[in-house]
Amino acid sequence: MRIALLGGTGDIGEGLALRWAYHTDHEVIVGSRDPDKAREKADEYETELSSRGRDVKVNGFANEMAADRASVVVLAVPPYHVSDTVAAVSDSLSEGDVLVTPAAGMKRDDDGFHYHPPKAGSVTALVADAAPDDVPVVGAFHNLAAGRLADLDADLGIDTLLVADDEDAKETVRLLAEGIDGLRALDGGGLANAPEIEGITPLLINVARNNDGLHDLGIQFK
Repeated sequence: MRIALLGGTGDIGEGLALRWAYHTDHEVIVGSRDPDKAREKADEYETELSSRGRDVKVNGFANEMAADRASVVVLAVPPYHVSDTVAAVSDSLSEGDVLVTPAAGMKRDDDGFHYHPPKAGSVTALVADAAPDDVPVVGAFHNLAAGRLADLDADLGIDTLLVADDEDAKETVRLLAEGIDGLRALDGGGLANAPEIEGITPLLINVARNNDGLHDLGIQFK
C-alpha cells in the first residue's frame, strides 16, 4: 500500500513515516508544501533506516503529487492547516482513497493545554466537511507522543483510537496502525465521537509536562 504523509516533514509525520518504513513493506511518501523540503526529509529518513539495516526508498513530493500517488493520505499538519491542505489536494484524491487525520485542536494558557475544537465540533469533522464526498475520513493517531514514535529504539506498547463512519476505511487504517510493532488500534466508533478522543491529547500533554519521566506519555486500555 502507498501511504502519503502530507506535512510529513513535521514531528508526527516523521514518526509515522519511520515506523511504517521500518516495520512494514508499505511504500511511504513524504509530502510538503515545499517539494525540496519533502525530498530532503525523505533522504534523512532513508539514512536513518539504512543505519538500522532497512534499505527502503522513501520519496518526497509536493503535497498534491504525494496525495496523487497514494491510496491512504495522512494529514500530518497542524489543525489550523487541515482545511487548506484538503482543499489543495482534493483534485488529487480519488474514490476509494482514505483520508486520515491525527490533529487535535488545542490552546495554551498559564495553566497548560486545553481542548479547543473548531466550530465543526472536532478537527476530524472539519476534515470530513472539507473532503470530497467519495473519500472517507478516519480520525487516528491523535494521542501518540511524536518523540516516542520517531525513536525506533523505543518499545511502544500503546493504543490508538480510531473513529470513522466508513467501516471499510476504518479497517484499512486499523491494519496500517497494527503493522507498527507495539501499536494497537481500538475502535472508538463513528466520527461523532471524535471530540472525546481529540480531547485526550491536551490531557496527556499536561500530565507529561507535570510529571518526571513521562515526557513521551502514551495510553493503553486494559
